[in-house]
Amino acid sequence: MTDPNEKKALQKIEEGDRKLKKNTGFLSSILGGGGSGVSDAIECYISAANSYKAAKSWNSAGDTFVRVAELHEKHSDSKFDAGSHFHEAGVCFRKVDFIKATECYQKAADIYVDMGKFTMAAKAYVAMAEVCESALSGNIDGERNVANVLPKEQCKEMCLNAYLKAADYYKGEEQKSSASKCLVKVGLIAAELEQYQRAMHIFEEIAIYEAENSMLKYAARGHFFQALLCALCYDSLEAERALKRYKEIAPIFADSDECKLITKLMDAVRTSDPDGFAQAIEEHDKRARFDIWHTSILLKIKRSCGDGGEVRGEDGDAEEDDDLR
Repeated sequence: MTDPNEKKALQKIEEGDRKLKKNTGFLSSILGGGGSGVSDAIECYISAANSYKAAKSWNSAGDTFVRVAELHEKHSDSKFDAGSHFHEAGVCFRKVDFIKATECYQKAADIYVDMGKFTMAAKAYVAMAEVCESALSGNIDGERNVANVLPKEQCKEMCLNAYLKAADYYKGEEQKSSASKCLVKVGLIAAELEQYQRAMHIFEEIAIYEAENSMLKYAARGHFFQALLCALCYDSLEAERALKRYKEIAPIFADSDECKLITKLMDAVRTSDPDGFAQAIEEHDKRARFDIWHTSILLKIKRSCGDGGEVRGEDGDAEEDDDLR
């Protein structure tokens, strides 16, 4: 049985089509009138899109919002309305179609950038990145069967780039806190893609900003630690130089548990001492478990000590290096 909201949506679509056809007729094109006809058609299409949303017909709702946005682009002076309706289309498509959702958020961002609405552009890029994250995590509820999802690595690259663009626009608007939140995501994803040097510099940038802010200085300890873990993944000498630099510029890090732990880990790497590495991790585990991201990085570093074994994550499960056990 057809949802009554879908029936209402179809009626509004037909009504909008009639108004639009009347507006673009021969006499209208000669006389140059009929602007109100487009406006009336747009109102009908918006009503139809909302009815589709009520019926959870997400593809139809998204397509209709795209139609509204394109009409605003072609016939209206309101770029803002075009951008907001592309964004609304993205909200609908993210439930059913990865490609359409990301394309709509990109169009919204482009319009906002052209208007100088950089904060809104940043929000559109964050929304795009969140679509990628949902696809990567499989965080899709029962009613959502998202189509056209990109391969995992390509999806991660898109996610990283979207968060990076969002961070850049937030920085330009002096919204440093929002920019830092996006940069944390960039650092995490860059490390997952084994772009360790890039991740190291991202976490360093975040940590230095936090260390200089009295309200955020305690958060700097964790991000300095992440920067050093990433450095250990590609150059232990670079990690040692960075540790010395961080201790000089941020006394709060020099006196922290994170600094003591990373120093022990560096010593273990330098002397190829897997037992010392494991002991340092075990001592830390008595206070707090590492999350999945830290566990993955630590496993990679531990392999450079010449041994495998396991590092326990915050869920208590062990991740094992089967090749080196």
